[in-house]
Amino acid sequence: MRIDKFLKVSRIIKRRTVANDACDGEHVSVNGRQVKASYTVKEGDVIEVTFGERVLRVRVKNVKDYVTKADASTLYEVID
Repeated sequence: MRIDKFLKVSRIIKRRTVANDACDGEHVSVNGRQVKASYTVKEGDVIEVTFGERVLRVRVKNVKDYVTKADASTLYEVID
């Protein structure tokens, strides 16, 4: 699954276009390197998203095309 779609499905970022813009703006890195929106997410990847001054680091636990809003947080675990 593409990282922009994963960020949307997991509800880390609410809209896919915003996730795509975040990747283009170099606000998203995986395993320590900047990635484009087309990067394929795998279980175990560490994703780092920068929201202004705040940085969110998560480890991917599961990759699914669709989950309910209540189950979205089961796709990842927050690090730090």
